[in-house]
Amino acid sequence: MPVQRTLSIIKPDAVGKNVIGDIIRRFEENGLSVIAAKMVHLSAVEAGGFYAVHAARPFFADLCAFISSGPVLVLVLEGKNAVPLNRQLMGATNPKEAEAGTIRADHADSIDSNAVHGSDSEENAAIEISYFFSDLDLHSRG
Repeated sequence: MPVQRTLSIIKPDAVGKNVIGDIIRRFEENGLSVIAAKMVHLSAVEAGGFYAVHAARPFFADLCAFISSGPVLVLVLEGKNAVPLNRQLMGATNPKEAEAGTIRADHADSIDSNAVHGSDSEENAAIEISYFFSDLDLHSRG
């Protein structure tokens, strides 16, 4: 199992509910280490840059409006198979379809307010991590 890095964003709805600690606990208890973290409040332009891959999709404007509606906690997670493990811990995008005990099943309100973001591939993880962090910001602990 390769050691990977992935980006996780604890979105405005979860930050507003004060469940940051519970979400990070789940990552750490499942073998993922936080190697970088920062709280940011994205502007609409920054949100659009981050989600540029979705610019042609009908939900793009709503996605950008939501992610920029309040502060988010941006994390880089590292561990064995970090990308798929993080996605498993998050659960399905729609919390009504998310498996019991996943972050979205426990903390998300809707398909739009779904508590967390996680990179969907190693390639996208590298792109997403570099959007928020430089190499000097990343501190492996293994």
